[in-house]
Amino acid sequence: MPPTMRPTEFLSVDDRRREPRLPAEGEVRLFFDDGGPVIHGRLLDVSSNGFRAAHECPELRTGMELGFARGDCSGRARIMWNRTADGRWESGFFVVERT
Repeated sequence: MPPTMRPTEFLSVDDRRREPRLPAEGEVRLFFDDGGPVIHGRLLDVSSNGFRAAHECPELRTGMELGFARGDCSGRARIMWNRTADGRWESGFFVVERT
């Protein structure tokens, strides 16, 4: 019997989004818990519970939680995915706490 695949395995990342995303501009600052350097990123889009940002920090890993601050809110966010695109890093963040 062949293995069963879930329907989402055939869909692209765009097709699995649960919330609409809106284009965004501006800076986002990311903070490590240990007081390491601040990472400056550029917002690409936002949703009600997350955001996508371009940055130059390949050390960011899926599952990490960081502090963040952007023009309209701040708090803590978990990295849900990372990829390289156009010579830069992009990460998708899920907001776990707003302050």
